[in-house]
Amino acid sequence: MSIDSDSDWKGLRAAGEVVRLTLEALQERARAGVSTAELDAVAADLFARHSARSAPALVYGFPGTVLISVNDEVVHGVPGPRRLRRGDLVKLDVTVEKDGYFADAARTVVIEEDSASGGMAARRDVASSLRTCARAAFNEALTVARAGHPVSRIGRIIEREVRRRGFHVVRALAGHGTGRSIHEEPQVPNYFERRQTDILTEGLVIAIEPIISAGAGTVYEDADGWTIRTRDGSLAAHYENTVVITKGEPMIVTAA
Repeated sequence: MSIDSDSDWKGLRAAGEVVRLTLEALQERARAGVSTAELDAVAADLFARHSARSAPALVYGFPGTVLISVNDEVVHGVPGPRRLRRGDLVKLDVTVEKDGYFADAARTVVIEEDSASGGMAARRDVASSLRTCARAAFNEALTVARAGHPVSRIGRIIEREVRRRGFHVVRALAGHGTGRSIHEEPQVPNYFERRQTDILTEGLVIAIEPIISAGAGTVYEDADGWTIRTRDGSLAAHYENTVVITKGEPMIVTAA
């Protein structure tokens, strides 16, 4: 969607605020011993208190409130009895519908990252580096996400930053337009895609979301029909915000 009125701004920001509050609550509660179902219940309670709904459940029938993916699970992980363990790399992906507006964001956390030792410390270091890389790639994308620029410039700068840090973009997954539904045009690849010839326009709402892997970056769908995993079992990270394109720096509606 494109922002056409003050009511659009107000509606999108309200949805984005619920996303932000939910991510903050989930990050605070993501600890060793906590199950992903328990985290999902935290999100469900917060959604209810803010008269918001889970967009994946509403649009696609997702069997949960938020998407929680652990370690080699890249995205779309289904909350359940799995309990988080020290050293786990956890992706928290929250998409809200509120009063007809949609906002989408994700964060990656490392569980008790400073407690590990030995072999676990090496895994922790990779996990922490991946998490840092995903956020850095997002920040780099913000520098070129301007009205009048090609969408493909976002992917070019994301992949450049990811490769510079020794990791790989998961090319099968991409950012996207949003605002009136979860997924809208345009597609926003995390690499330079010549066939993506769209131009960013003022007021356009998009989700920019570097999704990266410590391995080759190829993925497959798990038997549950939802979870996407790295094919080589490598760790993956994800950082995302919903932004509104302007002539200058984009407006982030899912962050303080």
